[in-house]
Amino acid sequence: MTVAPARLKSCPFDFKLSHYPKERALTAHSGSTTTALFCDIGGVFLSNAWDRNSRAQAVQTFALERVAFDRLHNTVISAFETGQMSLDEYLDRTVFYKPRAFTKDEFKQFIYAQSRPCEEALELLASLAAKKQYVIGAINNESRDLNRYRIDRFDLYKYFAVFFSSCYLGVRKPDERIYHLALEMTGRFPGESVFIDDREENVRGARGVGMHAVQYKDGAQLRTELQRLGVC
Repeated sequence: MTVAPARLKSCPFDFKLSHYPKERALTAHSGSTTTALFCDIGGVFLSNAWDRNSRAQAVQTFALERVAFDRLHNTVISAFETGQMSLDEYLDRTVFYKPRAFTKDEFKQFIYAQSRPCEEALELLASLAAKKQYVIGAINNESRDLNRYRIDRFDLYKYFAVFFSSCYLGVRKPDERIYHLALEMTGRFPGESVFIDDREENVRGARGVGMHAVQYKDGAQLRTELQRLGVC
């Protein structure tokens, strides 16, 4: 199952999100076998797309004003990651609001170059996908341009059946609504689903709706945790 970006863009989710019943039975099927794996992408299977470390490198590489850049980034990051702002618009607001000695294309290429595979975790993901036992979906916070680039660049369609990306859904982790959407759209109960993420607050969000959740540290730890849950 693949959620087509064009369909999501034309179908506003605000109404559905605001009316989603959070009181849905969180313990339903709590003892059942795992049938679905929902995973973050950045920080687990790939490097983070545009995190604090990448931005710090950009500040150094392009001699940006650190305080001003961080402040401007923080004012627009929500709009950027929920699909209200393109990468060009983000850069216009945070970097190219005044003349620069470098081009926007040069800065974009720097951003794209920050994306790298985490080989050990990807190998584990490939083995799980090959079993065809689970619905495997991504739940990630990412801007539209970077989301599309990373899915295509690393051929993530090989592993994931569906992508629940904040840029198309208009809501970000750890907001419980994004987990509810993933469960509802795949027809899964929380208790038969496992969520994987490197950030503690996102793991707490998944547990808050009744999902099993694993905070990712490294490939070996992830394999051990999944085996404990009967996966792998």
